[in-house]
Amino acid sequence: MKKGTLKKVLKYAGRYKGLIFLSMMLAVLTALLSLYVPVLAGNAINCIVDKGNVDFEKITVILLQMVVVIAVIVVSQWIMNKANNKITFQVVRDVRKEAFEKLQILPFDYLDTKQTGDIVSRIISDVDLFSDGLLMGFTQLFTGIVTILGTLIYMFILNFRIAIVVVVLTPLSLFVAKFIASKSFNLFKAQSQARSDQTAFVDEMIGNLSVVKAFAHEDENMEVFGEINDRLADSSVKATFFSSLTNPSTRFVNNLVYASVALFGAFSCIAGNMSIGGLTIFLSYANQYTKPFNEISGVVTELQNALVCAERVFALIEEKPEPRDNKAAPLSFEAQGQIVIDDVSFSYDKSKKLIEDLNLDIKKGQRVAIVGPTGSGKSTLINLLMRFYDVDKGSIKIDGYDLRDLKRKDIRDNFGMVLQETWLRNGTVRDNITLGREGFTDEEIIEAAKASHAHNFIMRLSDGYDTVISENGGNLSQGQKQLLCITRVMLHIPPMLILDEATSSIDTSTEIRIQKAFNKMMAGRTSFIVAHRLSTIREADVILVMKDGHILEQGNHEALLEKKGFYYDLYNSQFA
Repeated sequence: MKKGTLKKVLKYAGRYKGLIFLSMMLAVLTALLSLYVPVLAGNAINCIVDKGNVDFEKITVILLQMVVVIAVIVVSQWIMNKANNKITFQVVRDVRKEAFEKLQILPFDYLDTKQTGDIVSRIISDVDLFSDGLLMGFTQLFTGIVTILGTLIYMFILNFRIAIVVVVLTPLSLFVAKFIASKSFNLFKAQSQARSDQTAFVDEMIGNLSVVKAFAHEDENMEVFGEINDRLADSSVKATFFSSLTNPSTRFVNNLVYASVALFGAFSCIAGNMSIGGLTIFLSYANQYTKPFNEISGVVTELQNALVCAERVFALIEEKPEPRDNKAAPLSFEAQGQIVIDDVSFSYDKSKKLIEDLNLDIKKGQRVAIVGPTGSGKSTLINLLMRFYDVDKGSIKIDGYDLRDLKRKDIRDNFGMVLQETWLRNGTVRDNITLGREGFTDEEIIEAAKASHAHNFIMRLSDGYDTVISENGGNLSQGQKQLLCITRVMLHIPPMLILDEATSSIDTSTEIRIQKAFNKMMAGRTSFIVAHRLSTIREADVILVMKDGHILEQGNHEALLEKKGFYYDLYNSQFA
């Protein structure tokens, strides 16, 4: 899994080959010049032969050379770091953009079965942690590898016997780092999942804080949060502990290498096979050779965490999108409103039946009310009409076109929806009414607000239609939010309407007035009205009485009462 994830990361990075090539060239230049500095230092030391026998002129030239070399190293590292930052954050931008684009085309069953907080955590937190690991990889990995290779070459040129000692001891450091990295990967995976669970839980509780307080559920929530927090703390401590073992373990091996070089080098100096300056160069190389191992071991630890996070993000990106629109779909479609539901079966969970063998023929301009107990399939039927889900069997046709042969956008453009759940975004009241649609004048917006009886409360707001409301309309009452959602539909009335408990949060007197506006709006338009309050659907042309995914009864209000069936019982239960 890690190799596959790494390949995907490299595929994204491959889009910036020019910057990667520049970074690698600068890494090579920086490493080679850093290795040249000890040579200059060793040459300077060799100019000091004895007391009174010092070649100051040569030392001055060498020191000037060192200043120039160090200056080039500093500039090269600055440019390299800038290139690495650009690569990293462009890769992160691409990954986050693709994740968000995939979110727009994912099927509803994915969004219905995943926690919002988990999805947010993948796109925000996981991508941030992924970028941290990626940046360390680009910044330190190239330089470290080049430094190790360059140092080895220099050491073999200087003294191949001591270089062999270094090469023999080095694999110990690699084995230690690999063992710890393999252990820490699973721990980082558990940490990432716990962090995601925590984000999802916090998001859910903040979004439903009023419900939590209404049911005095604070203590239970604290217990659940405590359990998730403890799990996160436990996995984080273990992951951090194991990953932190890498550095001291590799340092121990590296110090062993340094001590061995010093010992063998000292004997070489005594035997006259090496000068003091040569030993200084070798010790410096031994230090430079082992230092990248510490850095790389740190990079490996960060990469473990980064790859875990990347794996979760790529899992989202690689989710199967909803099926594409039919290529043979008409270029434009404006519905008349005739709908035929033919032998339709559907269920969210294929092991549990919901809607079975549903048949319905709706004429243009009819008002169809859908009633029934909770879980009878009312909202599911709306989901199928809007093609949020495709039917498992049978077909739904609008004006003779199967929904699957039409573009989803065209289907939804022909429906106007007012749901029990309101959706408002952070912006002005005007923005929330138009919802990004252009071409509406202030007069048209005000006229729609008056029709929905929202104009009066809007004008009482601090800045009227320019008042900024918070996300999800937190500074408005539930009824006011629903009035704004009704205003959206009033602004541009499409050929077909869906009213799903559209007035559930509105006071009775306002509801009566809105019902009159709805009656005017629905004239000549095919309309679906989902209602629990049966008093609101008496004027419907057809009332569908649903139970367990089946239509038990259908007819107008008077006819259904005369049958004295399930609708009769439902109606009398509300008005007894």
